[in-house]
Amino acid sequence: MKVVNIHEAKTNLSRLVQEALDGEEIIIARGNEPVVRLVVVDSARRERVTGWAKGLVRISDDFDAPLDDFNEYR
Repeated sequence: MKVVNIHEAKTNLSRLVQEALDGEEIIIARGNEPVVRLVVVDSARRERVTGWAKGLVRISDDFDAPLDDFNEYR
């Protein structure tokens, strides 16, 4: 749980919203007294989709071949 004062919340609202989306609980306090909890609206939660990057990454056949630059370390 992260507690921030109102001034910090105004200054860093975008960052705090992203932290809330990432699962962090954000409490906004006036003075030292908690007054507001920043929560994510259920419809804003992103559903994880597996395989979304399929075909975007290519690994060379020799990706694990020894590098000539590191011969002295072997």
